[in-house]
Amino acid sequence: MSDSTLAEGSCPPLATQPGDVRELPESERDALIISATQVDGQWVILSRYGDDIWQLDGFTSNTQASHKRLDFSTVPQAFRAVMKAILYRYLRRGLGRGMGRPKGNVLRQTITDARPFLRYLEVLKLDHLGAVTPMVCATYVAACKAHRQTHRSKGKPLSQNGLRGRFRAVEALHELSQYTDDRMPQHPWPETSAKAMAGLIGSGAPHKLGGKTPLIPDDVFCALFEQACQQVERGQQLLDLRDALDALAEQRKGLSRWGGIWAKNSYLDTLGWEGGLRAFLKALTHLRTACYIVLASTSGCRNHELANVLSGAHHRTQDDEGTVYHWMRSRSDKTDAGIHDWMIPEAAVRALRLMERWAAPYQAMIAAEIVQRRRTSSHDPQIAEALKHRHALFLGVAMGGNQVRTLSNSTWCYHLKAFSKACGLSWDLASHQFRRKFANYAAHSRFGDLRYLKEHYAHWSLDMTLGYAMDDSWGQHLDLELYDDIQAELEDIKLGVVDNWLGDAPLAGGYGRSIKQWQREPQNLLIFKDRASMLKSIAESTSIRSNGHAWCTADDSGCVGNTLERTRCGNCNNAVIGRGHTAIYQRLYDDLKGLVHCPDIGEAGRHRIERDLNRCRDVLIQLGMEPGALIA
Repeated sequence: MSDSTLAEGSCPPLATQPGDVRELPESERDALIISATQVDGQWVILSRYGDDIWQLDGFTSNTQASHKRLDFSTVPQAFRAVMKAILYRYLRRGLGRGMGRPKGNVLRQTITDARPFLRYLEVLKLDHLGAVTPMVCATYVAACKAHRQTHRSKGKPLSQNGLRGRFRAVEALHELSQYTDDRMPQHPWPETSAKAMAGLIGSGAPHKLGGKTPLIPDDVFCALFEQACQQVERGQQLLDLRDALDALAEQRKGLSRWGGIWAKNSYLDTLGWEGGLRAFLKALTHLRTACYIVLASTSGCRNHELANVLSGAHHRTQDDEGTVYHWMRSRSDKTDAGIHDWMIPEAAVRALRLMERWAAPYQAMIAAEIVQRRRTSSHDPQIAEALKHRHALFLGVAMGGNQVRTLSNSTWCYHLKAFSKACGLSWDLASHQFRRKFANYAAHSRFGDLRYLKEHYAHWSLDMTLGYAMDDSWGQHLDLELYDDIQAELEDIKLGVVDNWLGDAPLAGGYGRSIKQWQREPQNLLIFKDRASMLKSIAESTSIRSNGHAWCTADDSGCVGNTLERTRCGNCNNAVIGRGHTAIYQRLYDDLKGLVHCPDIGEAGRHRIERDLNRCRDVLIQLGMEPGALIA
């Protein structure tokens, strides 16, 4: 880091710096500013061109410190100078085609993806980009496709996105090197692109492959959410005990470190706490994870959006009918979206309140760090960094010291896996999976099939996510992309349902029988170019929702078959009943058989039961059950 400090209140002269370093004297070039930050109104330079490590900005608060810099010592020696010139140009002007300047993570990913290519050139005894030809690039493409990974995915080839990243980095080297003294003379693969060579166009296009984020299975999610809720409910008692231990430590601060640990263990023993201080600290960590799970599951926030949640993020509004809405405010750094409000249930409010208490000692540690750094040097750039985390909730002590910062995404994935393992689960849990699970649950709520966790969400209806209440300040900055995610999940659900309808299994219900009759006419199928087009057309043109015992295709939900008279769906022209509903109608049929001979139901009651028995019997026969098995 450079020690030079700019004048107080002035802006660093980044805008006046040249767009590339060609023809600059070495001393002038090495003095160029790469990054700077404001510390108490004064600009402090973080990195200059001549530094071996460039400190970058433009990262989310959940990015670990080691990922916020470019280390040129990791680049082959022969290419370090040109890579500096290339990345400086990228930083100042971005790529062509109207693209803006890159954020820090994009720069870091570029150098990461370019390193394998530069090492490949090194193996070929090439020491400058001017020697690179399309033939060299073609052999590199073949090498990447033949490469097998050696780390987590040991033995597996690079993914399509991994290949695209490597190939795109080579394209960037070609474009940006034109503004250096070592130009790559030709496009690496004329008349094609990185995306095409990675197989990500045509049938391999991302929008045709579907989402890559795995959907947490219902049983796994139920177990996780239930355990998280239980820990949140017990959280205040755990924090009471933490405060008591802190008070004990204050009383005995003259003891050695090990003496303090012994005193805390003794105190925990008197309370019957099993496992001592180590188990207690683990429980505190799990409590933080439990709060994260509740908030991520009920808000649909991304990891960095929860990392940006600060003390005082909760607010409530009330509509004209007295309905109370709870909101959580945070900042989204995706595409510079800015401040967002997420509607949350009361369970999430409790988790927020608990995290405010949980984080208080850590926030105090950051405040003390800021005071100490100001005493040592008022220009210390870590002051500005610490201020970014001062009021955050999801904090932790960084490895190897007493510095407190917002937890990184990779650290969260570690703790989530540990929590999952403690629940006896083997699912490979990751932070980004909760957003898709939220969208999927919201889609099922809108679809009508509330399959799990309804009791945990208490008075909260996910329909609220589709119609936020507005007021003058809260509820105006909504996560609109979450709407798109919910809609995408809903479309997937409907496609899956229609796909089952058009399979070989029989269907009952008036609309179900019509579908099977329509399907038997070849000319009806010929109007579609393929099965996928047919499924999409039917799913988009048909109103589909589940009422638990059938799929209803009516335009409204006013039919009593959805609520009071469920057996009506067997003959309804809007109903589709599949084999997945067989157990429901079998149970209805068995229960009705037990009632038909009751002496106190009267003649009208007996006629009603016989009518419903016949309806259930007809449905079961249409679904493939032998009539002989249904004789009363």
